[in-house]
Amino acid sequence: MPIFICRSQKSRKEVFQMYSMGPKSGPLLSDEEAIEKYNKEKQWGLLCSIDLGECDHEKISSKEYITQFAIDLAKEIDMKRYGEPYVVFFGDEPKVQGYSMVQLIETSCLSGHFAEDTDRAFIDVFSCKEFPPKKTAEYVQKYFGAKKMEYSVSFRNI
Repeated sequence: MPIFICRSQKSRKEVFQMYSMGPKSGPLLSDEEAIEKYNKEKQWGLLCSIDLGECDHEKISSKEYITQFAIDLAKEIDMKRYGEPYVVFFGDEPKVQGYSMVQLIETSCLSGHFAEDTDRAFIDVFSCKEFPPKKTAEYVQKYFGAKKMEYSVSFRNI
């Protein structure tokens, strides 16, 4: 598993590690292994970044569907929502045009960007409360009817 060593802005002597796993950076852990690592090492946060391809165009083009997705995802991974989902359509160029979504949760946030021109979606789940990354990625893939999916996991701690 790759370990990225970064220097803190505060002091050249301070060093922290960020663990990252994904199809392009290293083998993924099972959900059980990821949760065990998160708890055993007292990580501060867990990030699951999910990239979807060949999504159901109608689903990623619907503000109502994306809004309900934010609500359903929070429930699926047992996170307490803070307020309502924020879903906005924008973009001057076809490459980036589509909806973006943010759902605050008490332990951080869920976010997503939906590219209508290419039927792709990019979802990030970040929390300082554990959740199963693989199960979450598979849930998101099914929710948007994506034929392709890759995900990566990062543990955050300073």
